[in-house]
Amino acid sequence: MAELTRIIEESVPGKQITMAHIIASPNPIIYKKLGLDPKVDYEKAAIGILTLTPYETSIIAADIALKRAAIEIGFIDRFSGTLIITGRISDVTVAFEAFINYAKREMGFNVCKITKA
Repeated sequence: MAELTRIIEESVPGKQITMAHIIASPNPIIYKKLGLDPKVDYEKAAIGILTLTPYETSIIAADIALKRAAIEIGFIDRFSGTLIITGRISDVTVAFEAFINYAKREMGFNVCKITKA
């Protein structure tokens, strides 16, 4: 009988921002499907999506974003490292830039660039 080899794989998240994407002037259906506030000015609105590890860092990201720009928290999940914010395109951009700079400078994170569509 052949001897079986047992392999154990683990995922060890690093300190990183894996995605920072801004959807400028999103279609109203996106707001509806995400359960976000549909009473917004869609011409000047944006949805920002941020994912990061460790996952709890999404709480810090939300705090910094709220302190730096006039945004709303659409969704925050400390178990998946997801943060969704809404606001004017310029405010969402400022909020992301503030947190990304803080994470890189103060927390030693590897960061990605902000992408927009």
